[in-house]
Amino acid sequence: MKPTGTQIVATNRQARRNFTLGDTFEAGVVLKGSEVKSLRESKVQLTDAWASVDGDEVWLNGLHIAPYSRAQAHSGHEPVRRRKLLLHRTEIDRIRMRMQVERLSLVPLSLYFKDGRLKVELAFGKGRNVVDKRQDIARRDADREAAREIARARQRG
Repeated sequence: MKPTGTQIVATNRQARRNFTLGDTFEAGVVLKGSEVKSLRESKVQLTDAWASVDGDEVWLNGLHIAPYSRAQAHSGHEPVRRRKLLLHRTEIDRIRMRMQVERLSLVPLSLYFKDGRLKVELAFGKGRNVVDKRQDIARRDADREAAREIARARQRG
């Protein structure tokens, strides 16, 4: 019986902090058997991963999938290797054009199993500098303080 629904394996929480994110889309990933078993145990690090377009193919780079604990040495896999992403030709062309014209990066946001197949959620991202991050933190703190003041005013009145 095939598993149904979605099961999240890993998320890239730093992506939202380090990039201003745009459109998102879903892609399949070409894997080896031992990689799938490791992913089912959530033995993966998505933080340092990025995607690139080479020719007519999209690749996921820097994704670390730990070797499967019960795999034999000769049948295992390389933990950090380029993994091919599965997208339609029109999607690849659209991605390549936007990356070249708008100078964007392809950032993986999450890995998940959807109906038994591994998918990666990708987004266009524009790098943020330290000043942008500080402004974002200051804005968040100001909003939090304003919400506290409103709550205190409601309690008094």
